[in-house]
Amino acid sequence: MTIQKRGVISLNKAAHDLLDNAETVELLYDRDRQVMALRATDDSAPHAYAVRNGSKRGPGQTIISATAFTSHYGIDTTATRRWKPFVEDGMLCVDLSEEGTVITGNRTKATAPAPADAVESAEASVDDAPTDLSTEDDPAHP
Repeated sequence: MTIQKRGVISLNKAAHDLLDNAETVELLYDRDRQVMALRATDDSAPHAYAVRNGSKRGPGQTIISATAFTSHYGIDTTATRRWKPFVEDGMLCVDLSEEGTVITGNRTKATAPAPADAVESAEASVDDAPTDLSTEDDPAHP
C-alpha cells in the first residue's frame, strides 16, 4: 500500500485482492497504534471512499482519493511512501509508526549526474547485501 504525496492511496492488485476487490472502502485510523486500515463496504456507508482503477492498461493498480482523510488525521504526505500491509479483523492495515519506504518516481527531475565514486559505493553496498531472504527457518514467519 502506498500513500502518495497528496494523500492518494494506491493499492497493487494483490492488496486489492485482500479486500475482495471492493469498489468502495471505509478508511479508519487508530491514533494510539498509528495504524491506518481499509475496510470493504458498500457505497451506502456514510464515509465510503470509491476505489478507482489507477491504470489505463486494465486491472492492476487501484487508487483511493484520501487527501481529506490524511489531512484530518495528520498523516505525513510530504513524500510518497510504501508499506507492506497486513490483514487484521478483515481490514487491510498499515502500521504508520514504521517509516515506510520512500518512493521516488521516474518523473523526478535529475539535478546533476552522480559522481562516479558515489555510483561505485552504491554498487558496492548492493553487492554486499545478503542474497538469502528466505524466511523458512524464521519462527516469526510461519
